[in-house]
Amino acid sequence: MTGFSMPTPLQILNSVFGFPAFRGQQAEVIEHVVAGGDALVLMPTGAGKSLCYQVPALCRDGVAVVVSPLIALMQNQVEALNQLGVRAAALNSARSLDEVRVIERRMRAGELDLVYVAPERLVLPGFLALLDECRIALFAIDEAHCVSQWGHDFRPEYLQLALLHERFPHVPRIALTATADGPTRRDIAERLNLGDGRHFVAGFDRPNIRYRIAAKNNAREQLLRFLAAEHGGPGAESGIVYCLSRAKVEETASWLAGKGYTALAYHAGLDQPVRAANQERFLREDGIVMVATIAFGMGIDKPDVRFVAHLDLPKSLEAYYQETGRAGRDGMPADAWMAYGLEDVAKLGQFIASSPSSDAQKRIERGKLNALLGLCETARCRRQVLLEYFGETGAGPCGNCDTCLEPVASFDGTELARKALSCVYRTGESFGAGHVIDVLLGKDNDKVQRFGHQNLSTFGIGTELPAEQWRSVLRQLVAAGLLAIDTEGHGAFKLTEACRPVLRGEARVDLRRDPLPARGKAKASAGRKPATPLTDPSDEALFQHLRAERMVLAKAQGVPSYVIWHDSTLLDIARRRPRRPQDLDGVAGLGEAKRERYGQVLLDAVAAFEARRE
Repeated sequence: MTGFSMPTPLQILNSVFGFPAFRGQQAEVIEHVVAGGDALVLMPTGAGKSLCYQVPALCRDGVAVVVSPLIALMQNQVEALNQLGVRAAALNSARSLDEVRVIERRMRAGELDLVYVAPERLVLPGFLALLDECRIALFAIDEAHCVSQWGHDFRPEYLQLALLHERFPHVPRIALTATADGPTRRDIAERLNLGDGRHFVAGFDRPNIRYRIAAKNNAREQLLRFLAAEHGGPGAESGIVYCLSRAKVEETASWLAGKGYTALAYHAGLDQPVRAANQERFLREDGIVMVATIAFGMGIDKPDVRFVAHLDLPKSLEAYYQETGRAGRDGMPADAWMAYGLEDVAKLGQFIASSPSSDAQKRIERGKLNALLGLCETARCRRQVLLEYFGETGAGPCGNCDTCLEPVASFDGTELARKALSCVYRTGESFGAGHVIDVLLGKDNDKVQRFGHQNLSTFGIGTELPAEQWRSVLRQLVAAGLLAIDTEGHGAFKLTEACRPVLRGEARVDLRRDPLPARGKAKASAGRKPATPLTDPSDEALFQHLRAERMVLAKAQGVPSYVIWHDSTLLDIARRRPRRPQDLDGVAGLGEAKRERYGQVLLDAVAAFEARRE
């Protein structure tokens, strides 16, 4: 290697990845790792975490070993890097024995820049022995929150990765995640022996995502209205719909298919080939809606997911942040939409109560659920509440969430709260929302008569509100900690100690005034935000023409469309309308390898579009 000069990080960024400059803390992280330092990096999805280890891998001598939890993620990363001219491979169970031997030989010979492996494979004695024979540039541990039991996606196999520090003490290690609060970050550093490494926390804000949360009132129809009004209806845009149960996933996917959507199901109960085929279609085709449990999504690298919808409450704010973060990875406008109800709270509470976790862990999980309820019921800017949970304070209202765009009025709801709490008490703390509301409204039905509740002092004292708004009051009382939901039985309300001052008239309760739910059929909104930032209809038409050309190339090569060109590249082309090779200088995402491979294809596509217009 005498006399050989390694390229600088900026040279790599320009020539390989086709970007003119680093963003945020990328340059600082990369310089630290290139110099041999360990690092823990927290960056929001879409902020360019991968570059923080991919660029150092190409600057340092040897092969970079990237620990990744999912085969699909590994393969997507490898395909994208190969398109850029980077020598990358993945070692996983999808490889044949002959393919594994070829990759191992190339590692020993120094013919690979990056190799992706699962944590289970990395800690095998045979693989560690292979690493002893190779020159290692660095270790990158992706989805590093999986190592922490305080996080939301703990995976025991990640705990063994501490051996990298012991066995390869002079090889830099970089742990990366998009989702970790303060305790989780400290836990990651301790479990991976990263105590001396630098921490880079780039923040959690995803300004391109619009957060919206609605009370459940026929959630499927609410979802349909949202898709039609904001995302163009069937086939227009890609998105993910999360459900809590496998049965609900399959029912919702079938229902959406009946409404004209190309909707696929994904959950752990499906046969593995079916899961793999559905995920592959979602990654490689446009306009598909994936309906899934949380079994789907970690590491999904599809940049043009335009919406993530939740038909059930996720388990925590960390889970919500990570799941919604799969929208808008390309930086373009995207939506995070959720419908939730008290039944979700009861179900998740029951999950926590019946889990084999320790009492301490259950307390942590209940606290996380309560924090999520606070986000759902806030009258403040949702982004402010979300960022404050992760320790970021001082941000002003975002102007791009439902509570900013349609401000929610607060009012003195003390008397309503006292009526609801009294009714829960008078009915014996043995019933859920439906029955409590029936008593408040004075409904003399069979169930009310069976328990004699028509004779209670609280019977009919709540006729000033309709049932939907009483549900809102009860949800807010749960979120405020004045009511609890019994997780041992059937979701009955229980009074908490915190409600006593309210019942005695010693404390005030402020409530948000929720609007009545929308009715009627879904219809497209004339005010729908544009799918792209292009304002000229001709530019938009060229962009769609280029996307069609991209799809042809992707299908021919058997790779996802975004591996060929990101939408951001095509947007740049649509604005510039290049005619000569030199006109491609500076186009976003066109590095040297892609310019050589696809430059003329892009020029020909633009020329063909212009010829049709003349």
